[in-house]
Amino acid sequence: MDEQARLSRRGLLIGAMSAGLAVSAGGILLPEGSAAARQQASRQMRGRPRQGGRIRAACMSLSTADTLDPAKGSLSSDYVRHFMLYNCLTELDRAMRAVASLAESITSDDQALWNIRLRKGVTFHNGKSLTSADVVYSLLRHKEPATASKLAAIAEQFTAIRATGPLDLTLQLEGPNADLPVMLAQSHFAIIPDGEKRFVSGNGTGPYKLGAFTPGVRTIGRRNADYWKPGRPYLDEIELIGIPDEVSRVNALLSGDIHMALAVNPRSTARIATSSRHLVRETPSALYTNLIMRQDQLPTSNPHFVTAMKYLMDRPLIKRALFRNYATIANDHPIPPFHPYYRADLPQTTLDLDKARWHFQKAGIGQTRLPIFASPAAEGSVDMASILQEYGARAGLNLAVNRVPADGYWSTHWMKHPLGFGNTNPRPTADLVFSLFYKSDAAWNESGWKNPRFDRLLLEARAEGDEARRKQLYGEMQGLVHQYCGVGIPVFISLLDGYDRRLKGWYPVPLGGFMGYGFAEHLWWED
Repeated sequence: MDEQARLSRRGLLIGAMSAGLAVSAGGILLPEGSAAARQQASRQMRGRPRQGGRIRAACMSLSTADTLDPAKGSLSSDYVRHFMLYNCLTELDRAMRAVASLAESITSDDQALWNIRLRKGVTFHNGKSLTSADVVYSLLRHKEPATASKLAAIAEQFTAIRATGPLDLTLQLEGPNADLPVMLAQSHFAIIPDGEKRFVSGNGTGPYKLGAFTPGVRTIGRRNADYWKPGRPYLDEIELIGIPDEVSRVNALLSGDIHMALAVNPRSTARIATSSRHLVRETPSALYTNLIMRQDQLPTSNPHFVTAMKYLMDRPLIKRALFRNYATIANDHPIPPFHPYYRADLPQTTLDLDKARWHFQKAGIGQTRLPIFASPAAEGSVDMASILQEYGARAGLNLAVNRVPADGYWSTHWMKHPLGFGNTNPRPTADLVFSLFYKSDAAWNESGWKNPRFDRLLLEARAEGDEARRKQLYGEMQGLVHQYCGVGIPVFISLLDGYDRRLKGWYPVPLGGFMGYGFAEHLWWED
């Protein structure tokens, strides 16, 4: 990048977040208050927010390991609880761009050394003022083994964090990463008071103060009247509970016992549709269940076998029959069509039994029975395996479906067999999903493929500040995964939640249900 372009980019970044601008992963800025944004918000909100009332929301499960420590969050209920009580330096808007939260601005000349300026006048629930010392402590603790942070691997990029003033600090990365503002919006990186170790009061800067917390039972949050966002939150109280059984969760919604139900099964949508008081909200997402073909075992390491299996996938059937059309057709790489870095010119792989048969013959596949392991733990995988078995029989492949219990699947079977399935939740950036699941030395490199060109592109894209070039790099990476990786991704699965119709303020956030688990400060009761 030449000097003029670099200075121009820095001029855009400085103060952009404090001016109400949204910063994308690569620094593209869009005004959060633009006419288009206001029109979209108006359509979504359909009414004027009002304060008052309480709601009861049910997640899929609670656990005795439920925590008030954001670094340790592992369940959907943890993420909801942490977004109720705490704030991060940034947050994501509905277009998945980083916007200002506790940080007034985050700027960098080289995407490696970042200067962070905090918002003035923010206080914790106990009245303590937010300072740079709180941020330094909150971020550095992820590097301590004793913290047992779920994002310790990401925090390894933090080589130095120093306070340079009461509201200013610098963060040095081990290498350039233009995604830092997006990464810092994850609930695990929420800011806590300097020196906090006990985590019994939920003392954060967030929209709700902790009213009650019993691990494995419930969480109650009460409105923070001193919240730094004027007018927010709208609800007086939120009670969070867990109902593991989906049918029971839907029953509770329809009976009025709860007002929000996370993770509705597509089969339940017809029941909810019969109620005039409830509705299902769909969030297109990057969630997927994928076929894993291990590249360190036979016969799945044969390129012809991998190609043949991809030709066996009846994607429209999987979308229609397994997910009741609450899904988006995928093309054997993890970037969905609605992602800004999606590569649209890749030829779509479709069901083709003749091509599958030819590739199986080239791979030397005979009639020996080949086991494929599936489990309810990987959503839809049992039915996907049955579809592959049926089509495989027509193309000369003899598959034996081994259905194994959900309990223990991830520790006992995942990545342990030549043919199996994975299930990957949405990640906030392309870099994260590629780094965690496709980099040659990644612990969760499910197929075990190794592609030096892909690894080099990953590092180059992470450091690249120019959005057009970044999209080009990620596009080439999608092509490599699509063509060579031992992973087949038929569809991206939409997230479905059930709501009381009177709750307003919702918009989809593709990172997770319940508005990416951050609904607490956005929803209100309709008059």
